Amino acid sequence: MAKDKTIYSCTECGGSNPKWLGKCPHCGAWNTLIESIAETASPAKNRFASLARPSEVATLADIEATDMARTPTGHEELDRVLGGGIVEGGVVLIGGDPGIGKSTLLLQALDSLQRRGLNTLYVTGEESGAQVALRSRRLGLDGSQVKVLAEIQLEKILATLEATQPAIAVIDSIQTVYSDQLTSAPGSVAQVRECAAHLTRAAKSSGVCIVLVGHVTKEGALAGPRVLEHMVDTVLYFEGDTHSSFRLVRAIKNRFGAVNEIGVFAMTEKGLKGVSNPSAIFLSQHAEPVPGSCVMVTLEGTRPLLVEIQALVDSGGPSPRRLSVGLDRDRLAMLLAVLHRHAGVACMDQDVFVNAVGGVRISEPAADLAVMLAITSSLRGKPLPKGFIAFGEVGLAGEVRPAPRGQERLKEAAKLGFSVAVVPKANAPKKPIEGLTIHAVERVEQAMEVVRSLA
Repeated sequence: MAKDKTIYSCTECGGSNPKWLGKCPHCGAWNTLIESIAETASPAKNRFASLARPSEVATLADIEATDMARTPTGHEELDRVLGGGIVEGGVVLIGGDPGIGKSTLLLQALDSLQRRGLNTLYVTGEESGAQVALRSRRLGLDGSQVKVLAEIQLEKILATLEATQPAIAVIDSIQTVYSDQLTSAPGSVAQVRECAAHLTRAAKSSGVCIVLVGHVTKEGALAGPRVLEHMVDTVLYFEGDTHSSFRLVRAIKNRFGAVNEIGVFAMTEKGLKGVSNPSAIFLSQHAEPVPGSCVMVTLEGTRPLLVEIQALVDSGGPSPRRLSVGLDRDRLAMLLAVLHRHAGVACMDQDVFVNAVGGVRISEPAADLAVMLAITSSLRGKPLPKGFIAFGEVGLAGEVRPAPRGQERLKEAAKLGFSVAVVPKANAPKKPIEGLTIHAVERVEQAMEVVRSLA
């Protein structure tokens, strides 16, 4: 059998070269040649063989479709972002900052699955088996029967997967795994792409669920080639400040469930615990209403969350500052212009600071109305009424547009004891919600009038 040859392929034009060059000789692009394997054609060996068995062409109506069976991990918040649990043959990629709790959560999940009779495997490339065992004892997982393999060579990992046949295997982390077929160092683009592809094929062919732990860059994105996110079924991001006890796990991609779902965890001495009422994290506890504070209901996947929006308006210099934490800064500038033009509230010579409490990031435009009311409250020094919430998108013409799934937002607010709501007219419920007085508005100036009448 002919030996595989190492070549260098251009990521721009696809051209190849037998040796590495700084500039592609075909298209002239710089630093685009990456290491790959050029195999001789062989009927007995094909690294890029199809994952699926050969099948005949069929119409969609003739194909029998069944829901994928899900196995709960024993952690409700993790199951939420996974779409109900792990899926046979699924590949999950989870990334996050160092020390945020990725390995802790996965070790807890493996132990829970193992105690329910599933065969599990934890492959560690960054720690020794003794270190993993020490962590399990710190987490209170006494007598855990989770199998541990300290290995970074891909071929040995694949052989172990084939021999042990686990239901779920964790690879911690994919950046430490390397293949003998490539000469580049572990963590390089070629190694990460090749090892992830082999592990994905192993998962699809054997039915084992594989969880890949990935490193992140300084910007917070997953390190490695972008194709890594495309080839897996689910991509999860671990978010949160390492100085805070709360962590968020967010689903960015999920072929077996809804995207943008979040799971909320609290870091304790015994590991990560799910938070049953996450809205409490994002609400500051004020004994009495304070100026510049407005609560809104945002949606994270299928979960409504109450988040406090805080604004501080202070006299600025010739170049007033606009700063937002957890909200889009450009949208803040737009809302200040709409507030001035349509509601007569001028902040041209004022510094404006806006913050979403609890470190949550709000990307949906339904936060517009709450931001504007918080800014107005801070500027005038008058607090909003106790038990007040607001949500709705604001357009450049001053209209208040509806937010999706407004009924669920209002029911969540009523459940947590809020009594007054200012919402878009299209979100006003047909039947009254017990304990909640709803003021439906169509324009920004109407919302301001309602707030003034309630003060």
